[in-house]
Amino acid sequence: MLIAGRVQRPGRGGVLPPVLLGLALLVLWEVGTRAYEVPAVILPPVSAIAVRFASSLDILWQDFVQTFVKGALSGYIIGCGAGFLTALASDRSPFLQRGLLPVGNFLAAMPIIGTAPILVMWFGFDWQSKAAVVAVMCFFPMLVNTVQGLKATDSMQRDLMRTYAASYGQTLVKLRLPAAAPFVFNGLKICTTLALIGAIVAEFFGSPIRGMGFRISTEVGRLALDMVWAEIVVAALAGSAFYGVVTLLERAATFWHPSQRRG
Repeated sequence: MLIAGRVQRPGRGGVLPPVLLGLALLVLWEVGTRAYEVPAVILPPVSAIAVRFASSLDILWQDFVQTFVKGALSGYIIGCGAGFLTALASDRSPFLQRGLLPVGNFLAAMPIIGTAPILVMWFGFDWQSKAAVVAVMCFFPMLVNTVQGLKATDSMQRDLMRTYAASYGQTLVKLRLPAAAPFVFNGLKICTTLALIGAIVAEFFGSPIRGMGFRISTEVGRLALDMVWAEIVVAALAGSAFYGVVTLLERAATFWHPSQRRG
């Protein structure tokens, strides 16, 4: 929470409430499905999901590698890297920036269910097409955030660099990129969520016989909802861990920024 210009972060005691709330929800889920005899094809109990999770670790691991490591992570690196480099290029060309951002916003608004089948047909049914979908989804948020970050410095700071006879490269490296770091990491954090969603959804439109999206669509057709929920748990854990890693990198790289000060 942002209070009086300072970021308030939860201490160690701040972890306990969400953990207790999560455990309470799981208990209510288990008791409710048992007490009201909810059919497993509608909502399986937590215990059944846990049993299926434990008995399917090898399948879940293969799906994780196929979807997250190969599809989501590779597409994330390509899309974010391309967005960052394009932002640097557009910063040197105001004409390119004025023309690229509106087009980027338009393409970013295109639904994934429309673009994913096309990219699957272009790049094949293996992880390469999923990486292409993820790269497209990550490119524009990264581009927009980086462009906005490069504008974060004020005119007085830029004038000071000019008085030191600093070149464009020196100003970029020593002033503008450090000032843009919070914006860049904001784009990276947004893309962690988009990457996993894009890879899973893209697998609905064609994939080999493994992957989270493939497994979810297949097991839904077989009414094996316990396996579907096991895949959802893996996706949630992977997405949360991915976001957490990027957040830790942000704190390490921008420890000097006011947004990282503990209140």
